[in-house]
Amino acid sequence: MDEELYSRQLYVLGLPAMQRIQGAKVLLSGLQGLGVEVAKNLVLMGVGSLTLHDPHPTCWSDLAAQFFLSEENLGRSRAEASQGPLAQLNDTVQVSVHTGDITEDLLRHFQVVVLTASKMEEQLKVDTLCHKHGICFLMADTRGLVGQLFCDFGENFTVEDPTEAEPMTAAIQDISQGSPGIVTLRGDTRRHSFCDGDMVTFSGIEGMVELNSCPPQPIHLQKDGSLEIGDTTTFSRYLRGGAIIEVKKSMTVRHEPLDTALLRPRLVTQSPREVHRARCLHQAFRALHQFQQQHHRLPKPWDAVDAETVVGLAQDLEPLKGTKEELLDEALLRTVALTSAGSLSPMAAILGGITAQEVLKAISRKFMPLDQWLYFDALECLPEDEELLPNPVDCAPRDCRYDGQIAVFGASFQEKLSHQHYFLVGAGAIGCETLKGFSLVGLGAGGRGGVTVADADHIERSNLSRQFLFRPQDVGRPKAEVAAEAAQGLNPDLHVTPRPHPLDPTTEHIYGDNFFSRVDGVVAALDSFQARHYLAARCTHYLKPLLEAGTQGTRGSASVFVPHVTEVYKGPSSAEVSEDAPYPVCTMRHFPSTAEHILQWARDEFEGLFRLSAETINRCQQTCPSLADTDRLQILPLLQQVLGVLRVRPQTWQDCVVWALGHWQLCFHDDGTPFWSGPKQCPQPLQFDPSQDMHFLYVLAAANLYAQMHGLPGSRDQTALRELLELLQEESRTQRLKAHLRELQKVLEVWSKGPPLKPLLFEKDGDSNFHMDFVVAASYLRSQNYGILPVSQAQIKQIVGQIIPAIATSTAVVAGLLGLELYKLVSGARPLGAFRHSYLHLAENHFIRLVPSAPANQTFHHLKWTCWDRLKVPAGQPEKTLKSLLAHLEEEHGLRVRLLLRGQALLYSAGWPAEKQSQHLHLRVTELVQQVTGWVPEPGLRVLVLELSCEDEDDEAAFPPLHYEL
Repeated sequence: MDEELYSRQLYVLGLPAMQRIQGAKVLLSGLQGLGVEVAKNLVLMGVGSLTLHDPHPTCWSDLAAQFFLSEENLGRSRAEASQGPLAQLNDTVQVSVHTGDITEDLLRHFQVVVLTASKMEEQLKVDTLCHKHGICFLMADTRGLVGQLFCDFGENFTVEDPTEAEPMTAAIQDISQGSPGIVTLRGDTRRHSFCDGDMVTFSGIEGMVELNSCPPQPIHLQKDGSLEIGDTTTFSRYLRGGAIIEVKKSMTVRHEPLDTALLRPRLVTQSPREVHRARCLHQAFRALHQFQQQHHRLPKPWDAVDAETVVGLAQDLEPLKGTKEELLDEALLRTVALTSAGSLSPMAAILGGITAQEVLKAISRKFMPLDQWLYFDALECLPEDEELLPNPVDCAPRDCRYDGQIAVFGASFQEKLSHQHYFLVGAGAIGCETLKGFSLVGLGAGGRGGVTVADADHIERSNLSRQFLFRPQDVGRPKAEVAAEAAQGLNPDLHVTPRPHPLDPTTEHIYGDNFFSRVDGVVAALDSFQARHYLAARCTHYLKPLLEAGTQGTRGSASVFVPHVTEVYKGPSSAEVSEDAPYPVCTMRHFPSTAEHILQWARDEFEGLFRLSAETINRCQQTCPSLADTDRLQILPLLQQVLGVLRVRPQTWQDCVVWALGHWQLCFHDDGTPFWSGPKQCPQPLQFDPSQDMHFLYVLAAANLYAQMHGLPGSRDQTALRELLELLQEESRTQRLKAHLRELQKVLEVWSKGPPLKPLLFEKDGDSNFHMDFVVAASYLRSQNYGILPVSQAQIKQIVGQIIPAIATSTAVVAGLLGLELYKLVSGARPLGAFRHSYLHLAENHFIRLVPSAPANQTFHHLKWTCWDRLKVPAGQPEKTLKSLLAHLEEEHGLRVRLLLRGQALLYSAGWPAEKQSQHLHLRVTELVQQVTGWVPEPGLRVLVLELSCEDEDDEAAFPPLHYEL
């Protein structure tokens, strides 16, 4: 298992599931847009082997959604053309092509079989054989703006881990000896969620150690929050510590075969009102299969005669069983038929991501599979006004790469897309998927159109399992540059400009008025709420629509914010995302009571030992020789804090090990007993034991980091280190350490004998640099000191490294959802009801799409405005003075200004003395701003933004910003 490559998805799926995925064999039939999306996700996530099957030749309509095909592949087998590019995504996955028929003997070699864009006859035949042999079967399809997915995992499929949530854990306060034994938990017992009948195990208990090795057993919840367990009468007396851990319950799923499920469909819907629409879509797909069987083709794009034929076929179908007979929605059926010839990349991305996740569920037995049909439609992308709908002539094939998209929206819409200029901020996982989508739809592929991609990061190996546009040879290169090259490789007509500059207040001279004046819309593909808030504020300022998406594990969201139509982006409040807020130092060091305190302490230990100490010594080396003796004495306490146990520069690997062992003793055995009293938790000193994994890992990591800091070679040889530790323990460590001590006054002289130290900047990724190993071991050991329930290594890495669990499937889905909203933005003015905020949780089969909120109205006297409005005042020639500006606001808008500000700087106050007012009133506005704030106008600046407060305003009023147009 390459844990660095799959680090993000390991947080989502866990090691056992990943091991099953890497040993699985999957057959995928159908390599059009939807099929290649499924294949791409499975290969990125490391499925063992993938066999492709598709005898059909590539045609023009394939190119709108199949990113591995081009004009050069026309007439060539889609499977053979896709094999090579798919294999390049992940060299650990075996990708092969099967050119014969799908037979019963062939199917027996696979655990999962997926059909996409297949005929009904083939679906029924293959599912029957799969159901017979216990092979998981999936069928997926998209027709224009509608998609379907069907799962048949057999009649007795066991889901071993149904949810994404971590098992519940709680720290133990006491366990009684009795029948039953009573477990009392620490803290507020109302905060845990254990229930009667839950199965639990125990770990880390001192005293009643018999529980640590017992098999899972049921609990009974008491009114006071304590838990009854089995008979503990004969067990040893409980002393301290330990945790109780939930054992997740498995569940059994029973799926009907396709022939039964067609007439008695079990539909995945989010509300009762969606059920009727899903049934209508179910019948629409059945009718399209009949039409295709009769006419050997799909309905022609926007052909009214073909559409009415499909409606008639649907109405003549055998009614669905198990429900009362209901009338089909003819308008819905007709629209599905009119657009069914289309092939759209956003729809392929959405259904491809969901389908791939279901394949992973089938392989790993982790998370609940769909039961059994899912229908997804985005028909709201079409104009509501019938007069604006496409016509057959505009949607006829052109023998071009966009034919599949033109079939739905028309050639004139395609022309609009080509002239758009979009700004994509972030070229990570979502950014890569979004840029791939831009390439396929032809956004910015002609005229004045284009895409600007901004990202200051460089590619790391851990990116490769979910960031589609990057390959192993790109590691170390700038993300924006590589993403731009790869996107142009998918569509040579695409105009992509990479920008290695981040988007923040320091780059407003780059991303300023001139830049945003050329932009039609913005996409935020960022992993920081702070960065999203800043970008959203820029979009509000420049009145640009914003598409925004994010994922965390199998959860995801995609949102759209349209000037004057929707509310602006708000995101989580600062209180909810204050991940960097420090805990009080005294709490972290002397009175920790939570795992968060421990983790913060461990992270600070890394900074102090391996970065700040090196920076301090380097700085003192540069400045100390020029200081007087009295000044040198003043810096000695600072040096004493940062030098650690050894006061000499290490020369060998053994010196680094001695230092690490000494620091272990200082932190986890000798630290601070005089500080604890009263109700504070007294630490439990630890005795160093190299046979304990975390004791050993701490020394291994700390010694290697200390060696890195001093430019010495480290060692990963665990056997040799264990032998060295045994040798050191035989000697008197105290005497050895004293032999290394020097007078503090000579410290700088010792450290000057060699190059400057190398401060280590903490890196959350990578398994070979010992950074995260040190924090994991330090936090685990500190938890033992204080009897605090330690969190798992995966959780430590996630929290301390601020790692967002990521998975290719949810990334693909949210990028596809953004693509649907892009269609609406490009098509022209649309009402609020056309847009959607989307939320998904693939692990639990939740797919929610909501109409965004409208912007709230604010009023003051006769004025009425929303968050998108602003007061525009031209600077004039000659430029206005402050006095004339205030007069203009009163005459034109009836506003008597009380306060005028530029950011936090006060430019004018009605409460100032007359003398101070007169000093400001005669100044030109730009002169005033320069004088008060030191502001220097940037080249091309068109607007100076000011804020104002007026007399008689309500306390909650927030006037629109004043745009002083230069």
